[in-house]
Amino acid sequence: MADIPYGRDYPDPIWCDEDGQPMPPVGAELLDDIRAFLRRFVVYPSDHELIAHTLWIAHCWFMEAWDSTPRIAFLSPEPGSGKSRALEVTEPLVPRPVHAINCTPAYLFRRVADPVGRPTVLYDECDTLFGPKAKEHEEIRGVINAGHRKGAVAGRCVIRGKIVETEELPAYCAVALAGLDDLPDTIMSRSIVVRMRRRAPTEPVEPWRPRVNGPEAEKLHDRLANWAAAINPLESGWPAMPDGVTDRRADVWESLVAVADTAGGHWPKTARATAETDATANRGAKPSIGVLLLRDIRRVFSDRDRMRTSDILTGLNRMEEGPWGSIRRGDPLDARGLATRLGRYGIGPKFQHSGGEPPYKGYSRTQFEDAWSRYLSADDETPEERDLSVSAVSAVSPPVGDPGDATGATDATDLPEAGDLPYEPPAPNGHPNGDAPLCSGPGCPNKLLSTEAKAAGKCRPCRGRAAASARDGAR
Repeated sequence: MADIPYGRDYPDPIWCDEDGQPMPPVGAELLDDIRAFLRRFVVYPSDHELIAHTLWIAHCWFMEAWDSTPRIAFLSPEPGSGKSRALEVTEPLVPRPVHAINCTPAYLFRRVADPVGRPTVLYDECDTLFGPKAKEHEEIRGVINAGHRKGAVAGRCVIRGKIVETEELPAYCAVALAGLDDLPDTIMSRSIVVRMRRRAPTEPVEPWRPRVNGPEAEKLHDRLANWAAAINPLESGWPAMPDGVTDRRADVWESLVAVADTAGGHWPKTARATAETDATANRGAKPSIGVLLLRDIRRVFSDRDRMRTSDILTGLNRMEEGPWGSIRRGDPLDARGLATRLGRYGIGPKFQHSGGEPPYKGYSRTQFEDAWSRYLSADDETPEERDLSVSAVSAVSPPVGDPGDATGATDATDLPEAGDLPYEPPAPNGHPNGDAPLCSGPGCPNKLLSTEAKAAGKCRPCRGRAAASARDGAR
């Protein structure tokens, strides 16, 4: 197969027979048929997810060749969005499928260690693994968390008579997940995420009936098995990854791109385009609360060299699109909470000296520059947040919710006085907010931009303070 150059324009690889004559790539035709089969029963957010799903199914047949295997996660905010159907049509196409939701951890570990071959684990309703009863599923979570890397094992103590022995069971296997809402970041960052939605009336699909569609799926299964037995996906070496697909996203896509290169046809180019789309979406993924704080402090600082702690808090708590005005169970972020959260990044308050002013407690720009360079990019200047799905390059995630107060602090500092703000919230979509109504809170100069704020007549910080006062009065 011809080498695939690094970049955006990839020529189709050329397969030759023993006499050196070009021959049609069998793998490309097979992947095309799998893609057409999946499309009949599942409505994907875009063709990128369909392509990723097709490549993921094919990569399951070459598990011994990879250093790591990506998970594929079908997630949705509501039931009835096609997640289970995606697993149902995956099951007959992958080698040795196992439904983990209906098996014990001991059975699952021994199936993974089966010398006949590694299973493909299908876990529906995986959100139960990380919910209130998560402790009941620690061992299965271990397979999902650690089993992405080849050589990963699960250590166990086994009692034989009066002797306690240790044993290590392999955990490396391919895993497909389906569940509601998001999964922990440790899993999301190692997964192809497919954001499923309820099917619209204009999106018809065929009903999935194993008795009707099973024979066709079985033929595709047999073709995949024969193809996998005949070729080595790494015969030409590891694939060249496109620009921007690095670190964990490269770990996710390396095996899928290798399958595409082996298949030939349009698939090398198609796989790399999808990988680039996925990497772009992940670079703008919803930030953690700590990264969000660093980003908003950078916006508050603007071009200042140093700021008082009280001024930083005023700027943060007045950001209506941010969580800071009500982050402590309805109360705004205070100096102790700010210091605790920033302390995780090696940043703390210091006495600042500015001109002839007396020293004051605050923060300087130089304290933040290292953290800003490591955790933020130029895109982090805007409040847009994207999800981790393959096609979410321009999708905006919901606003960051109230994560609660992780500091454990109960003492609230005095609320900031109304007046000139060091930061004025931007208007949505770049439109001027001069006509926006003002908050009805006492002395509050904020303008009401969101529909919720206009309906309540108060900005988010004022609504949070009002709710806290109501709770205190009810005690």
